[in-house]
Amino acid sequence: MIDEPRLEQTRAYATAVIHLTIPREKIRDVMGPGLSELRSAVAAQGIAAPGPWFTHHLSMRPVTFDFEIGVPVSKPVSPAGRMQASHMPVMQVARTIFHGDYEGLASGWADFDAWIEAQGYKARPDLWEVYLVGPETEPDPSKWRTELIRPLMA
Repeated sequence: MIDEPRLEQTRAYATAVIHLTIPREKIRDVMGPGLSELRSAVAAQGIAAPGPWFTHHLSMRPVTFDFEIGVPVSKPVSPAGRMQASHMPVMQVARTIFHGDYEGLASGWADFDAWIEAQGYKARPDLWEVYLVGPETEPDPSKWRTELIRPLMA
C-alpha cells in the first residue's frame, strides 16, 4: 500500500555511497554487508549520518541491479575503500511512502508509476528508496515504511 503521492523539489545534501552492480538474485546477500561497510567507513572519518539509509537504483535490468547504497552525511566524506562522496541532487520528483514488507515493493512501485503516468508526468529511469522503518528497528513487517522517490523528466 502506498500513501497519496506528491510532487516536490528535493533539496541538495551530501551523501556517502557504495556503488554495486550485481546479479538481481544477490540483492539480499549484499545489502546488509554493504550498509555495514558504508556505516563503518563514514564513522571512521568521524562524520555523522543524520538520516535514514537509502538505495539509488541507476538501472534495474531483468538480470542485474546497478545501484548505490547510501547514507546522508553531515559533511562530505573522503573516498575510502569502496565508499565515495556523493549527493542528493536538486530535482523535481514524485514521492510516496510504501507500507509493508519489502516483498511488496514491486507492486508499490507499479502503483506509484501508474499514478505518475496518470498525472501526465514522465519518470526518469532511476529511482530512490529511503528506508524509514525496517527490520533493523521494527520486527513487524506491517510497520515497515519505505519512501519511494521517482525523479521526473523536465
